Amino acid sequence: MIVVFYLLIINVVGFISMGYDKRKAQQHEWRVPENKLWLIAWIGGAIGSWLGMSVFHHKTKHTTFVVGMPILLIIHIILYFVIKARLLS
Repeated sequence: MIVVFYLLIINVVGFISMGYDKRKAQQHEWRVPENKLWLIAWIGGAIGSWLGMSVFHHKTKHTTFVVGMPILLIIHIILYFVIKARLLS
C-alpha cells in the first residue's frame, strides 16, 4: 500500500512539474532544470511526466524526452511486474 501511495504522489509531482515548467517557459521565466524533470521520472514518476508532456505539449521537440520517457515507462512497468512476481513466489 505504501508503494502505491508513493507512486501516486511521485507521478502527480511529475505531471505538475511538466505543467509548471511549460508555464514558466511561456512566461520566459526561470525553468525547472531538465535533470530534475528526469530525476522525478527515474524515481517512479515516468507515467505522470509522460502524461504531463502530452497534456501540456511540453518537451515534445526534445528527442531525449519523446523517446526516453516512454522507454523509461516501459522499464518501470517491467520492473513492477518482476518485483511483484518475486514477492509473490
